[in-house]
Amino acid sequence: MNVIISEITKNELLICLDVIHQSFRTVAEQFGLTKENCPKHTSFIPLSFLETQKNWGWNMYALYADEKIVGYMSLSKENDNTYELHNLAVLPEYRHNGFGKLLLDHAKCVVKASGGRTIKIGIIEESTVLKNWYMANGFVHIGTKKFEHLPFTSGYLEWRGE
Repeated sequence: MNVIISEITKNELLICLDVIHQSFRTVAEQFGLTKENCPKHTSFIPLSFLETQKNWGWNMYALYADEKIVGYMSLSKENDNTYELHNLAVLPEYRHNGFGKLLLDHAKCVVKASGGRTIKIGIIEESTVLKNWYMANGFVHIGTKKFEHLPFTSGYLEWRGE
């Protein structure tokens, strides 16, 4: 299988949105998230969100397996040293092939090459499998926050590539 990661064009946003929706749908199902109780969850975001992020200059990447987009992630620059990782996603049928790690390693390389030293991410704190995966890949758990409008606790992790 030929696997590459490359920055996406605006023409690929709709395909990437489908990858995000399919990938995060499993999370929504696992935690009972619906458009009613969590309308801004990643599994429900509209295309306009990605278009706005692209216009803001976010770095957006697709992972292609045999020329099909099966993974996605984006990075936003928070300051000279810090980036935030958004929407790391791999289609369910392509999981457990190391594609998530490839995307995460790519994010680390992009940040380092841009002079950054830190990547932050927010997750559903109760998703222990995901939290443990990030920690196994060099992230440190830095805290939690409970928001009234969310039916879960937000967990925060950070990677420092110094």
